[in-house]
Amino acid sequence: MVHVITKIERPSRDLIDRFRGMGTATIHEASGRKGYVDCAIKPITKGVRICGPALTVQCHPRDNLMLHKALERAQAGDIVVASVGGFYEGGYWGGLMATSAMARKIGGLAIDGCVRDSEEMIGMGFPIFCRGCCILGTGKTGLGLINHPTLFGGVMVNPGDLILGDDDGMVVVDRTECKTVLEKAIERVETEKKKSVQLAAGVSSVEFNKLGKVFEFLELKEE
Repeated sequence: MVHVITKIERPSRDLIDRFRGMGTATIHEASGRKGYVDCAIKPITKGVRICGPALTVQCHPRDNLMLHKALERAQAGDIVVASVGGFYEGGYWGGLMATSAMARKIGGLAIDGCVRDSEEMIGMGFPIFCRGCCILGTGKTGLGLINHPTLFGGVMVNPGDLILGDDDGMVVVDRTECKTVLEKAIERVETEKKKSVQLAAGVSSVEFNKLGKVFEFLELKEE
């Protein structure tokens, strides 16, 4: 078995940049409601955003050896997307690793597990999405996999898929569908701007969304 796949396809830089600033909920809807990541995986602090291609990592429980290898192999802008076999309690990533990641211009970390040195990393401004913080140390003895399809927060992530995260959560966009999803997301943003104008003018959301017949069908009673 090849543990580390070094050559992967990534979306173009221009395409990735056009996704920046878009809300994850908008992208999720534009994707046909695909790519939802478990909401227990959250930004390490408010205001953190990530947007970049996935470099996937599968670690052994309580072992971060492959994360160090990922730091060596990741390209500038990559998001390190790591699973830890469901054993969340461990500080798989800390301040020194974040220092290395920032020096190498890595775009962020998304880990289905915990990190430590959180205050230090928040101060550094390194973007992280994780399940929480844990002071337990980890070993460096178990081989895992890099750039293999990886189950992350309930969704299968392939290397090179686009990873987005903001205060609302995370979403994964299939690399081959990025252009189509972007077009639909832009359309959705423009449509919602028009809707917002009408709602701001006082039109009720029930009237706007034509929910009257739904309530009628459900036999809603009012007094």
